Amino acid sequence: MYIYRSKTINAMEQKTFVIRAYGVGELAQLYNPHLSHRGAVMQLWRWINHHDILKQKLVTLGYHPGIRCFTPKQVICIVEHLGEP
Repeated sequence: MYIYRSKTINAMEQKTFVIRAYGVGELAQLYNPHLSHRGAVMQLWRWINHHDILKQKLVTLGYHPGIRCFTPKQVICIVEHLGEP
């Protein structure tokens, strides 16, 4: 299992992002907590469709339009390209 840790201003507070399977809406909300659920999902799709290399890698990992869940390998690919949420 992969675990990404991000440092915050206060060293006592650490946010931990765990690589696992995520629902599309769940992952989208992590990247865009300030948007509505639908807005966050639409933004995530725009980012994926805008980054050709990311989209190609996701397709090789089984991604196709209309999926409802990202596999852990797909999540790793997204984090490598978009950064940690």
